[in-house]
Amino acid sequence: MQLGGIGVGRQGQANLMELLYRGLETGARVVAVCDLDQHRLDNARWLAEKTYAQELGLNQYRGVKPYHDFRELLARKDIDGVVISVPDFWHGIVAMAAARAGKDIYLEKPLTYSLVEGQKLVAEVRRKKLVLQTGSQQRSSIYFLKACEIVRNGFLGQLQAIKVWLPEDSGWGQPGPMPVPPNLDYEFWLGPAPEASYSEDRVHPQMSYDRPGWMQIEPYARGMITNWGAHMLDIAQWGHNSEHSGPVSLEASADFPERGLFNVHTRFRARADYADGVSLTVETGDPSGVRFEGSEGWLFVRREGIECSNPDLLNYQPGSGAVRLYPSSNHMKNFLESMRSRQDPAAPVEVGHRSNSLCIIIHIAMKLGRKLHWDPDKEQFVNDEEANRLLDYPRRKPWPV
Repeated sequence: MQLGGIGVGRQGQANLMELLYRGLETGARVVAVCDLDQHRLDNARWLAEKTYAQELGLNQYRGVKPYHDFRELLARKDIDGVVISVPDFWHGIVAMAAARAGKDIYLEKPLTYSLVEGQKLVAEVRRKKLVLQTGSQQRSSIYFLKACEIVRNGFLGQLQAIKVWLPEDSGWGQPGPMPVPPNLDYEFWLGPAPEASYSEDRVHPQMSYDRPGWMQIEPYARGMITNWGAHMLDIAQWGHNSEHSGPVSLEASADFPERGLFNVHTRFRARADYADGVSLTVETGDPSGVRFEGSEGWLFVRREGIECSNPDLLNYQPGSGAVRLYPSSNHMKNFLESMRSRQDPAAPVEVGHRSNSLCIIIHIAMKLGRKLHWDPDKEQFVNDEEANRLLDYPRRKPWPV
């Protein structure tokens, strides 16, 4: 199998290195990389070829081609799949192009910027019978798997409430304007987003791979509700068995303080209610994680481990007839193995879409500041045209989805 990496910045470089090493284990090879920043593109190619030379015992290795335009990479007939790690507002556009080109996809979370983009991506992936792995790596963690199996098998009794805590964004973004670095195709980077003057804080640091500023700027991202929310709310719905559905009502409040170029929410609190009576609250707080509360106990899970009102449950081993969830020990390797088997991976496209949809409708509730009613089957707000208009956004030409 031959693969390409589209977007090789902060998260993209991490995904690329994981792809290189897991590919060596599964018979997959990176043959192309793509980025709009020439420095990052050159570095990604160098890292890939250096890794292959070292691991294959060669003096040097050549065979990774750099691309400026992702459409040229996708036009290659010999590429079977792509790992997409571009900014959030590009997810839907690049992933849809990859799906239409018949490529299997590993797509960083959140799945898409808008809910409508997610709906279209689900339909296209299924129409083309492709493999899509959402980059919700917590699905491949033993802690989150065990926690959700404990809840799904009823060991906490009747599930009553789910509580989620997420980190808080902070800092100040310098608006600029600044001269555009010669190594960056800034106009292409803006793509479907409105025209705006360049500032380093609007895109990414030029001298490091530190956290990029676009993650705190609408319309490039929605803030922590999709950044970490796509991870933790995915686990909330996995444990609740609502990963193919959603709540029926929700409300939220959030702070949007003056922070220069940065304009996503900081502190917030939201509540959503499901048809079965389970309530979900999500808010800023530390440590980040998910707490399941049932009639007979509670469980709190985060990336570092699990706590439970009954510690004996942590030794639980599912027996015959128990609910068993999808086991995966490595998210990238699971994607590559799924490409070979043609079976769904740990975080297939519908799951990525529904987890992201919950984040998006909470964000809309933040912006509108009133209670909203949601139809999870139709994926629309009930009798609320103002809210429904926010399920998608206008894009500059020529970037439709």
